Amino acid sequence: MSYDYKLERPKLFTEDGVKRLMKVRDKVKSLLKTAGAFRLAEAGIFEWEDMACIEYLVELGELIEFRRDCWGQFRVFTTPQIQNR
Repeated sequence: MSYDYKLERPKLFTEDGVKRLMKVRDKVKSLLKTAGAFRLAEAGIFEWEDMACIEYLVELGELIEFRRDCWGQFRVFTTPQIQNR
């Protein structure tokens, strides 16, 4: 079975899903504060539920992805702000 955001997204709105979302959000905010961008591998995003959290943060406009052809773990994300503060 492969990853499908449409199937994983509803799980974010459960009690466990919200806890996971907050944990992932805190982790990526820390990485963004340190480096201004992060790759999924360095953020420790290897599970589908965590990937859904990242995709949801993109959907909310809190993150943007630098689009390029690469393996999933090398996808790069940052904030939409010009200066990451």
